[in-house]
Amino acid sequence: MKNILKYVFFASVAITTVSCDNYLDVKPVGKVIPETLGDYRAIMTKGYSVTAIHKALSAVRADELTFDEFNDNATFYKDHYIWNDINPDKTTNVFPYAALYNRIFYTNVVINEASQKLAPSAEKDQLIGEAYALRALTYFDLLNIFSKPYNAATAASERGVPLALKIDLEQAYVPQSVAVIYDQILSDDEEAKKLLNLDTQTTGINYRFSKASLYAMESRIFLYRKEWAKAITAANKAMTYKNALINLNTTPALPNLYNGPESILALEDPFINIIKGTTYASLTLTGAYDKTNDLRFALYYQASGSKFKFRKGGDIAQKCTFRTSELYLTKAEASAQLNDLPTTRTTVLTFIKNRYNATGYNTLSTSIAAMTQTQLLDFIAQERQREFAVEGHRWFDLRRTTQKQIIHTYAGEDHTLIQNDPRYTLPFPLDARLNNPAL
Repeated sequence: MKNILKYVFFASVAITTVSCDNYLDVKPVGKVIPETLGDYRAIMTKGYSVTAIHKALSAVRADELTFDEFNDNATFYKDHYIWNDINPDKTTNVFPYAALYNRIFYTNVVINEASQKLAPSAEKDQLIGEAYALRALTYFDLLNIFSKPYNAATAASERGVPLALKIDLEQAYVPQSVAVIYDQILSDDEEAKKLLNLDTQTTGINYRFSKASLYAMESRIFLYRKEWAKAITAANKAMTYKNALINLNTTPALPNLYNGPESILALEDPFINIIKGTTYASLTLTGAYDKTNDLRFALYYQASGSKFKFRKGGDIAQKCTFRTSELYLTKAEASAQLNDLPTTRTTVLTFIKNRYNATGYNTLSTSIAAMTQTQLLDFIAQERQREFAVEGHRWFDLRRTTQKQIIHTYAGEDHTLIQNDPRYTLPFPLDARLNNPAL
């Protein structure tokens, strides 16, 4: 009876599997208490398929877009746009606290149960390794939404998020410190390293973790923790599995496509269609490009009167969590932080050669050769802004770096997020706080 109760949750959702012929074509196959490798793979697939729109909502809060206020859908996001977190409209789409813990639930089933029930095999190891990796990524996202940015001096005392590592309906979900959650993230990362045995995933199921995507995740974690040497090591390791950059001079295609040469992990839709259809690119964003020589501008944006609409996002083909461009820019930023300017310059030049036409590249090459450490760091930050527009990076990059002032205008009124504003960290959603007073 106890075993059945543990899986009551599954009575309300269909365990699913995936067809490799149709990217993320998730089809229900029944409701079962898992016993076989296929059952647990279906549970893991369900965990992967949990929809979490935190990356898209983060773009609303950052400096990447402006709203079409006459679009009825704007009301669902207005309060995020003006950083009204105290008393938002009831129709406001909230950051997905519950959905992310739902994903963790599925990973916990696989980690705790599959290891006991399944016979040893390479497929079992790969499956459980993916569960550890996905749990690590999910806790990393939760921390970077609902907790302050990592600071080694204060992490042990800063409030993090609740830690749930097993299925226990009576567990008290009290937030742990940022340090405790990061310790768990890094522990899960190490467990995944021991188990994952696929270097990369086949296109079509590359929403699943592999060694390449695990090291890509690790490089991002260490970048956010300001552990520069470790970020470089992880990025280099990831690039041993996958390092191709799409050359926009010869192949004018979006670089964030799940089936493109840069794709490493294609799990998330970082800019959902409803937000894409309700917004324009901000002047701050479009003004960051050399519109003549930067080949990304025409690919990423489409003129709409005097404004620009996004071409990126809102398309299942653009599922993207990690891609190779991030590895190059992480390595460049971390190298610059360590004052290894030759490596920084070489890495940056390798990257931008694939993003600018010959005129732009030659001009930038001369400039980069003369840049100081500070100037290089500024340029890399601008490249991240340009490269990863509406891919879910900008808000989190601002959080971990300058936390600059942003002004959004809505209905003729200016709203200001001041530098180092506490609203760079979100409160737990109201429904979560009502359900769990410990939050």
